[in-house]
Amino acid sequence: MIETLYWKNNCLYLLDQTKLPHKIEYVECNNYREVIHAIKTMVVRGAPAIGVTAAYAMALAELEGENMDIAGEEIKAARPTAINLFWAVDKVLENIKNGNTAVDTAIQMEKDDISINKKIGEYGNTIIDENDTILTHCNAGALACAGYGTALGVIRAAHEDNKNINIICDETRPVLQGARLSVFEMQQENIPVRLIVDGAAGHMMQKGEVDKVIIGADRVAKGGVANKIGSLMVALAAKRYDVPFYVAAPISTFDFENNIFDTTIEQRNADEVLKINGKYISKEETKVENPAFDIVESDLITGIITEEGIKKAL
Repeated sequence: MIETLYWKNNCLYLLDQTKLPHKIEYVECNNYREVIHAIKTMVVRGAPAIGVTAAYAMALAELEGENMDIAGEEIKAARPTAINLFWAVDKVLENIKNGNTAVDTAIQMEKDDISINKKIGEYGNTIIDENDTILTHCNAGALACAGYGTALGVIRAAHEDNKNINIICDETRPVLQGARLSVFEMQQENIPVRLIVDGAAGHMMQKGEVDKVIIGADRVAKGGVANKIGSLMVALAAKRYDVPFYVAAPISTFDFENNIFDTTIEQRNADEVLKINGKYISKEETKVENPAFDIVESDLITGIITEEGIKKAL
């Protein structure tokens, strides 16, 4: 697996996911504001990866002698929906108060993320049957984490267990994380994969070609989960055609204090929708709504696969 990020000589290096799958380049971040920019521009994305990256942003702030509380608030403001971002900053601040360094905390959080994802994979593998075809939306793989992945971690575990599985990836408009990233990860490991447009997911289920849906999550709370835009439509189709719909997410993605409908849904730049490969597909002045996430309600979710086992939706 390609490294999503790495820490070397007090610098954070982030795989530039905006250039995948055609170019493999790393962005060097020498201060925490450069990390914030990388999070905002989706050089790094995916809730667990954002969490670990935020921890390293705090480490850079510590090395720069910045006020850690102020730096933490700036980092939290980078993207409003992924709760791992807030969790990571708060964990670093708590560890600092307990006499630990932000650098050591971030390094440990990176290691923990990979081991947690492998546990998610182990539990998830128990619900995968021989010859299953699994549909996934967006990218909840190694590229969305420090390594291994959540939803794709379950798929990896089943593949490693020599189960004859097949994968269907939604393209995931408008940034195409499914087409660019999930398909890329599956091809890297020779896991059979097909790419479909987002609007074809219901059609594939109607035809009986999907045995299970597994997605990741950016936030789990009472009432459901927030995940990449388009997840709700997949969940509704799965409910209609009796396809089990699972979410794979670490406990750090759980918000036990708020209702999922209190989540701030990030609104992104209109050009993500108006342009493809830098060229306008609609008139420049076209009004656009570009929510980055939607909410899948609890009654649509079969189970949430965590490092502590498979849980009911909150």
